[in-house]
Amino acid sequence: MTTDSIAFVGFGEAAMAFRGGWGDQAPAGIRAFDIKTLTPATAPAMKDRYAAKGVVGAESIGAALDGATIAFSLVTADQALVAARQAAEVLPKGLVWLDCNSCSPDTKRAAAEAIEGAGGAYVDVAVMAPVHPKKHHVPLLVSGPHAERADSILKSLDMRPTVVGGGIGGASAVKMLRSVMIKGLEALTAECFLAARKAGVEEAVIASLQASDPGIDWTKRGSYNLERMMAHGTRRAAEMAEVVATVEALGLPARMAHATENWQAAIGAMGLEGGEDDLGARADRVLGQI
Repeated sequence: MTTDSIAFVGFGEAAMAFRGGWGDQAPAGIRAFDIKTLTPATAPAMKDRYAAKGVVGAESIGAALDGATIAFSLVTADQALVAARQAAEVLPKGLVWLDCNSCSPDTKRAAAEAIEGAGGAYVDVAVMAPVHPKKHHVPLLVSGPHAERADSILKSLDMRPTVVGGGIGGASAVKMLRSVMIKGLEALTAECFLAARKAGVEEAVIASLQASDPGIDWTKRGSYNLERMMAHGTRRAAEMAEVVATVEALGLPARMAHATENWQAAIGAMGLEGGEDDLGARADRVLGQI
């Protein structure tokens, strides 16, 4: 494990998964800052989270970064540039800023401008799969002028990076365009199965899909996709807004990405728990909120 001082900016699911994956091999004195500690309603839970994962909770981004040599930025997509610009005001010179957020290449380049302008070393990192169950072994893509250095740092933390070309934005472009398909399939299965359930023909629809593509367990996939949208739809919608920006920056219409953003936001806003792994039960709970 690296002996460098590590900070987390944002301490949600991904940050906790990384820290949990390192276990007892983690460097000592890891600090974390999450804006939820600034809100009285969410501060106690965040402080409990810090304690449970063995990190030192900071009251500001500056306190988290003070003395750090490496920072993992793991906030929501719509806060990634905000976090980078706030960090630029206080970051130690030479700090390696690992921007692991699901953002468009243009957003990553704007964040890089802020970090590099303040004397930091910016790295575009894309997290290419759910962090569970792999935790710190989740595949990562890294790009930009400091990618080789980041590759070495991440490997010293027993992580799984792959360097890709394209400069800053190269890694995020792969992530964003992959999300057109992955997050889009979630939205498609939601629209298909919710409508089929309401029409009373879900068994026939699933049987037809199974016959057409037997390689997918459509009942299991539909249930899983609904749960992902219920639990993470708000965050996924923020990511899809960045996907829209990515596609449109290429001069293409982002029709599917726009629709996916809408479905993710709508189901995420319902605030529903996943509950038991049952497609019909999950569909009924979502339909009850529409």
